[in-house]
Amino acid sequence: MEITEMLDELKQKALRDPALRAELLQTRKAAQPLSAFCQKCRELGYEVYDMDLITAGEEFYATMRRSTNGGGENSPMLEGEDDFYELFFAGLE
Repeated sequence: MEITEMLDELKQKALRDPALRAELLQTRKAAQPLSAFCQKCRELGYEVYDMDLITAGEEFYATMRRSTNGGGENSPMLEGEDDFYELFFAGLE
C-alpha cells in the first residue's frame, strides 16, 4: 500500500473514531511531531516512516510539475501540494 493510501485510510478511520483522531492530533504537540506521528502510524499497523512521508510528497509534487507545461521554468508554483503530513492534518481539523 502506498503512503497516500495509508494516510487516506487512517484519516477516514480517525474521522469516524474521535479517540483515534485525538491521539493523532496529540502527536503535533510532541518535540518531534513528524516522528511522533509516524510512530503512532506504525503502532496502528501503517508502515509510515519520516523520510518516506517527506519524499512521497516531494515525488508527487515533482511529478505534477513535470506534467504541467513540460515541467520547465514556466510551470506553476503549487504551494503546499507536496506536504502530505500537513494535508493529512488539514483534513482532520
